Amino acid sequence: MKGTVYSIEGKELRTIELDDAVFGLPVNDDVIWYAINNELANKRLGTASTKDRGEIHGSNAKPYKQKGTGRARRGDKKSPLLVGGGTIFGPKPRDFSYSIPKKAKRLAMKTILSLKAQSDALKVVEDFSIDSCKTKELAKLLGNFGEPTRTVLILKDDDFRLKRAAANIPWLSYLSYNRLRAHDLFYGRRVLLLETAAKNLSDFYNSAKHDAEAGT
Repeated sequence: MKGTVYSIEGKELRTIELDDAVFGLPVNDDVIWYAINNELANKRLGTASTKDRGEIHGSNAKPYKQKGTGRARRGDKKSPLLVGGGTIFGPKPRDFSYSIPKKAKRLAMKTILSLKAQSDALKVVEDFSIDSCKTKELAKLLGNFGEPTRTVLILKDDDFRLKRAAANIPWLSYLSYNRLRAHDLFYGRRVLLLETAAKNLSDFYNSAKHDAEAGT
């Protein structure tokens, strides 16, 4: 499919051929849902913890005798039925993370990229960097592409200067072409893709496809 390369001033420069295997796929809602939920589950800390009756600090003595009082039988004051007692079936530290097949994850990324390209939310931008590492310069550059909104910037490599400049912009997420996140991509209202990153994405996913077919 054909795409347009924009300058850093937001003007059209030239056309670019985008790989249909990455940017021209039909939307697969199911695989997007699985990828996003997998990422959210893997981010959960799972540190919530409560104490059961065996962990509560207190006496093990019976609060009153077993019979003759007319009250319910009590073994100790740590009963979950009493104020200050233990918690019944409360949360304990656990690991919520799990893995999904690599093919499904790659398909989700390509599907989201295709969705953004087909809805005109994706723009290919000529390669640039911020040599001064200043957030002010990057924010001014991004202003050439519209009002501030949830934006994803896909980099061609680990450009630490660009990452440092982007770190203080709350509505901007930056991703390397080979380490995409489904959640950020899907909920990004605008995706800016560096020109070299577009070519790198094609090579990256095509090589992954060949590796899978070869069984490596």
